[in-house]
Amino acid sequence: MSNRRIVIGDIHGHFDGMMALLEKLSPGAEDEIYFLGDLIDRGPKSAQVVEFVKNSPYHCLMGNHEQLMLSAMPEVGNNQQAWQAWLYSGGQATIVSYQDAEIIPRDHLRWMRSLPLFLDLGDTWLVHAGVHPKLPLQEQTAAEFCWIRREFHSIPKPYFPKKQMIVGHTITFTFDGVEPGNIVRGQGWLGIDTGVYHAKSGWLTALELDTNTVYQFNALHSKFRMLPLEELVTPLKPPSFFARLRYSRPEAQSEN
Repeated sequence: MSNRRIVIGDIHGHFDGMMALLEKLSPGAEDEIYFLGDLIDRGPKSAQVVEFVKNSPYHCLMGNHEQLMLSAMPEVGNNQQAWQAWLYSGGQATIVSYQDAEIIPRDHLRWMRSLPLFLDLGDTWLVHAGVHPKLPLQEQTAAEFCWIRREFHSIPKPYFPKKQMIVGHTITFTFDGVEPGNIVRGQGWLGIDTGVYHAKSGWLTALELDTNTVYQFNALHSKFRMLPLEELVTPLKPPSFFARLRYSRPEAQSEN
């Protein structure tokens, strides 16, 4: 049996939900686990999530919330605007989660800075938010990879003809016609951030790439389910939701 490749959506400090999902996934030593970023903020145990993923054999991408946190750190200058943007976006919960350590450990910050912006798995391309459809890959920056919304979601054709993109960043039920817990399908991409921290959802999602199997744990109700992708995926409808989805750069405040 070939090794499994499993992609996990935004954790947002939900350590217990993450561990419950991993227990159900029961990955073997040769299986590959990929986190799409946004390990931190909003949920209660960001410090524990970072400590676990940092010391695991798993892969993790940079998310916009990791960028917000790093930008707010005093070692990059006294940027009050960056500090306020991070707090507004859920950073207060992360600070509280580090209270026992009194400070955010430098090895956590160093690890976050080392996170890649994307991962190419050959047939699958992983990124936190997406890409700008009008820019070649070499011209894209963290502003696109970690923050983009509208331009990517409205992409008229797949960016990669022979690769599927998997993204997080935007909670799926914020798209028109998508039920909480469902996955969205755009042109050449799947969105799997199902809003584990949100009272309307609670679902944390993992997608096994080679079998198209979805594993989900609901952090609000301690409920697990495993279903074929096609039973949970909703194709995107055009474009009534575009007005409230915007292309956010790091200096802008984020909803997710």
